[in-house]
Amino acid sequence: MASFSLLGLSGSLRAASCNRQLLSEAARLGEVSSFSEANLRLPLYDGDLEQRDGIPSEVQALADAIAAADAVVISTPEYNKGPSGVLKNALDWVSRVDGNPWAGKPVALMSATAGRAGGERAQTMLRACMNPFQAHVLPGPEVLVGACHEAFDENGQLKSDLYVKAVSGLMKELREAAKA
Repeated sequence: MASFSLLGLSGSLRAASCNRQLLSEAARLGEVSSFSEANLRLPLYDGDLEQRDGIPSEVQALADAIAAADAVVISTPEYNKGPSGVLKNALDWVSRVDGNPWAGKPVALMSATAGRAGGERAQTMLRACMNPFQAHVLPGPEVLVGACHEAFDENGQLKSDLYVKAVSGLMKELREAAKA
């Protein structure tokens, strides 16, 4: 695969979030030819809204971006022992579009958290949330960045060789899965 397009979904909306930095590192270390970060600033899922107005344009744009990408990487914080509501809301909305943009799509999961476990519980729950979509969610290598506010240098790059190796390995696996 000469070109490799990657779509990133961050479970955090903050501009300077560790999860957005982690997505940038995935793109850099994965040597992708094109990277874009999805817009997850979506209305809260509401069946009445959907029935009245249909699928919001920003949700359809997200579904189209998922379908168009060679692969998707999702990075989530851990809120109350699970993935963020922002991310779950996006998954719920995309499940309502015609077709299934996730079907067979190679997907890598990562997490960055202030806590020492690095989001392990959030990733476990996120894997369960992804099952109905029939995506090809990679089993690893796991990328669990704990104490994330200390993990990045002033340029937004990971400081630890251990994290760099894990992200590089995960992106290599994602690229291989996209070739299949």
